[in-house]
Amino acid sequence: MGLKDRLDEDRQLDQQDERLGVSHWRRRLLDEVNLDDLALLNLAQRRVRLEKVVGHILSREGPVLSDRERGSLIRRVVDEALGLGVLEPLLADETVTEIMVNGPNTIYIERRGQVQKNEIVFANEDQLMQTIDRIVSTVNRRVDESSPMVDARLPTGERVNVIIPPLSLSGPIITIRRFPRAYTLEELMQRGALDQQTSVLLASLVRARFNIVVAGGTGTGKTTFLNALSGFIPGDDRIITIEDSAELQLQQEHVIRLETRPANIEGKGQITIRDLVRNSLRMRPDRIIVGEVRGAETLDMLQAMNTGHDGSLVTVHANTAFDAVHRLETLASMSEVKIPYEAIRDQVNSAIDCIVHLGRWPDGSRRINELAVVSSSHREQFKLETLMKFEAEPMSPDRKVRGKFRTFPIPRTVANRIINAGEVVPAAFGVAPAEPVFPPARPAH
Repeated sequence: MGLKDRLDEDRQLDQQDERLGVSHWRRRLLDEVNLDDLALLNLAQRRVRLEKVVGHILSREGPVLSDRERGSLIRRVVDEALGLGVLEPLLADETVTEIMVNGPNTIYIERRGQVQKNEIVFANEDQLMQTIDRIVSTVNRRVDESSPMVDARLPTGERVNVIIPPLSLSGPIITIRRFPRAYTLEELMQRGALDQQTSVLLASLVRARFNIVVAGGTGTGKTTFLNALSGFIPGDDRIITIEDSAELQLQQEHVIRLETRPANIEGKGQITIRDLVRNSLRMRPDRIIVGEVRGAETLDMLQAMNTGHDGSLVTVHANTAFDAVHRLETLASMSEVKIPYEAIRDQVNSAIDCIVHLGRWPDGSRRINELAVVSSSHREQFKLETLMKFEAEPMSPDRKVRGKFRTFPIPRTVANRIINAGEVVPAAFGVAPAEPVFPPARPAH
């Protein structure tokens, strides 16, 4: 059965809940099963066991149903008891990358970069709150008026944000972000995110231990691209990843994964990105990968990049490559340590070598907008040299974004560093001529 057929069934069954009594059969299911025995099974085994029990109950007590109605009812009852109810079909669809529940009667999804309204709805607000309670209980959190916001991660890896009234005036809100399988840079190139020459250059930059910042707005694919870049890190490097929600899927063997921890119900025990960055420096890392910097931890990350941890990777929210360096400067100033802006600018100029700026276009496609290197030094005003830029053509009638990746000469100092590391400078870029060094002027007689 295709996904469309399943969604059509769900819409029909939403209207038939009263006749079929989904809530009633869920209660009957809970009366029949032994919860202690169920706790010993894994998720797949629990689902099989519950489907058998519901089938027996319906055979014994249920109404006369067609095979299709019966199968759908069994699935919905088990989803209500074990999964996330009406959201389960969306979670089962691998093409759905984001699920946005705007109250019980409105659900939007993102598929292939496009946001569209879905016709599945919750029966009422109580059913939605039951789903929220089930989500937060998996991470030992609670949602109520005293704690109306929660960030969590489902056992299957999806990142979830929940906010409820009185903070939300639209009813309980759930945002579920799913992360697709890890793509290689080659696969991203085939999807049009970059061209062959830029792919070769990025691989050289990673292997040559350049510190790289991946910047972009929400949903531009920063984590996916960061994961693809990490594939070029040599297998004998000791890598430490630091994230709010563990999303990176590195293929190397010597990887230490660290994840933040929110405060408990009493408001204690919080472990932040900054705590983990500081701790990672005592763990003998060759490279540090931070999922995202958004506060005072930026200063610690810059310090790490400036003290022997070359080749580190990090993401940051920014609208352009130039905005990214200014945002890093602003974030670093949020530390409780009062440092002059000039000193912070010195740290940014010394630490950051390269910026990859990603964008999401109107047709849902994601690609590199700009690849640039930081050419300023010490306390100079920030200066970037663009190595590659995507130039879009006017929108075509089919609403597809097309264009070309334009390359620019690589600064001599950057090219020398790549070559000295034994890596390749793609011929399509070329190398900018060295700036002439003029002898000092002779004093006038």
